[in-house]
Amino acid sequence: MKKTLSFAAIHFSIAFTVAYVLTGDIIIGSLIAMTEPTVNTGAFYLHEKLWQLSRRARPVVKTASFAVVHFNVAFLVGYVISGDWLVGGALALVEPSINTLAYFFHEKVWQRRHTVNPAPRHLGHHH
Repeated sequence: MKKTLSFAAIHFSIAFTVAYVLTGDIIIGSLIAMTEPTVNTGAFYLHEKLWQLSRRARPVVKTASFAVVHFNVAFLVGYVISGDWLVGGALALVEPSINTLAYFFHEKVWQRRHTVNPAPRHLGHHH
């Protein structure tokens, strides 16, 4: 749960920053930051359910299909809240891309912090 919450915080921060930079409006940036990750989480859940029906879910194809979902969610949320096609389009291109990079680094940090190191092996002395 800590890992999910920490990445959720990163996702919200990225969504806010990108939306604020695109619109210059703190309210619209905040609305997008609260809505896009929330809708994306629901979309992720549905995406997972659909992929459970597949017997041969290849990770690359599954990842690509979720990328399409994420881009669409970002576009729709950005457009609906801002009313601007350009904001929706820019958000769809920029926010998922930054989140993908953030996810990669988050994963590396998380693995490093939570990897259990094997106990050191002591060479026994035979007498």
